[in-house]
Amino acid sequence: MTETILKKSLEGERISPEEAVQLFQSTDNLLLGNVASRISRKKVKERVVTYIVDRNINYTNICVTDCAFCAFYRKERDEDAYVHPFETIAEKIEKTIALGGSQILLQGGHNINLRIDYFEELFQRIKERFNIHLHALSPPEIVHTAKISKLTLDETLQRLSSAGLDSIPGGGAEILVDTVRQKISPNKCSTDEWLEVMGRAHSMNIPTTATMMFGHVETVEDRVEHLRRIREQQDKTGGFTAFIPWPFQPGRTELSIDLSITSQVTGLDYLKTLAISRIFLDNFDNLQASWVTQGQKIGQMALYYGANDMGSTMLEENVVRAAGTVHCLNEEDIRRIITDSGFTPQRRNMRYEQVS
Repeated sequence: MTETILKKSLEGERISPEEAVQLFQSTDNLLLGNVASRISRKKVKERVVTYIVDRNINYTNICVTDCAFCAFYRKERDEDAYVHPFETIAEKIEKTIALGGSQILLQGGHNINLRIDYFEELFQRIKERFNIHLHALSPPEIVHTAKISKLTLDETLQRLSSAGLDSIPGGGAEILVDTVRQKISPNKCSTDEWLEVMGRAHSMNIPTTATMMFGHVETVEDRVEHLRRIREQQDKTGGFTAFIPWPFQPGRTELSIDLSITSQVTGLDYLKTLAISRIFLDNFDNLQASWVTQGQKIGQMALYYGANDMGSTMLEENVVRAAGTVHCLNEEDIRRIITDSGFTPQRRNMRYEQVS
């Protein structure tokens, strides 16, 4: 049965959610990787693996959603809670540009004190001072901002875009199944709201990415349902530039402390999930390897399980680090491991256009 499904995918036929579940039940990980890699190479004609030089800046760590999987957030009363002043953010951007960076990933928490005017001023000041791509605010942050600012989603997106927002990261997706979201992030936006933000952004020519955080309370069927929802959205609006799956990091989180979910996703489970994502998501050109959570060796293996992109140099990363997972690579390291894997490294921008 596995071979029949994989043959179908290699011939360009779309596989069903039920068939994707069957692939998860397969133990032939090498075959899954081989097929996923062949599909990836069909989409990316040259043996090129891309990456981007950027920094992840968290403008605040204050958040009211209390997500059970997050070790990063703080309450406003906590001693180490913060909202970075503009000059701190500007200094981080200056350092990014000095290292050849072309983009910042700007995300934070659901801070009830930061309404639309805060982001408009912040984005405008960044754009006035720097020539940098602003990849900012996940869908839950945008939904939250719209609600506390008493605006519609369209009004919020239009004002953010006018202020300088260039693209939207796919954070906050976790698993796009509401029964799962109720267990791990009940105070965050729903599946439909997450997808609505992305669909409205695409209609305004704001590109976005899609993500999946797996390996906690979800089932294999939930993972497949997540993939189905983003494939369906891509069919409708076509604005996702990449898909990035990564495993839950349990360290110092409520899920690990209160629900005793302490076992990390194995390398094989990660690679299998990546491969099936490539096979199922026939309308996505780019899949990113998660070396930030898996380390460089699994990151290299991912290039033979459907990934064609090594993501970001992550000159700064705080959310995964807060859970105790620390993997660091500079641009030279990324280029070396891509070359050692048999591919040609190539810088890109957020739209996956190659840049020098």
